[in-house]
Amino acid sequence: MTVTETATGCREIAAQLITPGKGILAADESIATMSSRLEQVGVEPTAESRRIYRELLASTPGLADGISGIIFCDETLNQVFSDGRSFPQAVAELGILSGIKVDTGAKPCPGLQGETITEGLDGLPTRLAHYAEIGATFAKWRAVITITDKSPSWGAVAANANALARYAAACQEAGLVPIVEPEVLMTGSHTIASCEDVTASVHAAVRQQLSLLNVDLAGIVLKPNMVIEGEDCPQRSTPAEVAEATVRVLRAWPAELAGVAFLSGGQAPERATANLEALQHHQTPWPLTFSFGRALVSPALAAWHGDETLVAAGQSALGSHVAANAAAVRLRTELQSV
Repeated sequence: MTVTETATGCREIAAQLITPGKGILAADESIATMSSRLEQVGVEPTAESRRIYRELLASTPGLADGISGIIFCDETLNQVFSDGRSFPQAVAELGILSGIKVDTGAKPCPGLQGETITEGLDGLPTRLAHYAEIGATFAKWRAVITITDKSPSWGAVAANANALARYAAACQEAGLVPIVEPEVLMTGSHTIASCEDVTASVHAAVRQQLSLLNVDLAGIVLKPNMVIEGEDCPQRSTPAEVAEATVRVLRAWPAELAGVAFLSGGQAPERATANLEALQHHQTPWPLTFSFGRALVSPALAAWHGDETLVAAGQSALGSHVAANAAAVRLRTELQSV
């Protein structure tokens, strides 16, 4: 495949991922994280229980009405549905794209006490080729930035931005769409103004690094945090305030960017949806949709909690939250038609 054909393919897949009225389901928790969440609801954390839970999510009736793609972890992408079909094959037949989390997590960054660098670049091209071969069409890499009195440092911001860009360039060379996720965490007591300043600085560094490595913005999906106060901040922002601050930061991105799919970042499901809806009232050159994890899957896990007789209940919980967020992003189309 030529460079031009690869670039065209990435742009086409990115356009599918940000299809109006649809979002991306993040079901990519690591084995350790997923096992911990299963234990919390009384489910034995085995590979089979993780497989059953991910199949419950992916096979939810009508999921493709509001979901364009599902991000899996390595374990799930290599597992099969109960009927023997691979996860990529099964969701493709449902009209949903398969994605893969390719970073190996945030680790302590040498020289920067208390800050992290996301790892996973070693051997990445080989892994990407394998994932593409078994049916993945896009990938995800998450950089983690924490706000404290002393952080983030410029070193942490620059190092994580460079890693994101290297990952994105490798993905596009492999024909996979990179989801670029620079997350400023809600952890802490910082104000929404502080979050806006830090998020803007992080995005500027990411844009610079993407440009230096010739990453095609029309073939990526940006997955940022919403600009919001820290979870311990006493002053709660309204959806309108969150939307205004978030869009101010995003306006620095060029029009050729394929789209923006927000992470929920630990917000309560109802608050994440309300903020997403408020964002639709702002005019932007690219779609504003969702790529939620906990805000979508946690209700499903709580409803199911390992009981095989409650699979439908778990799927109903997921379906209702997907429908609410899909309705929120469809509001944009309705507002533009008025």
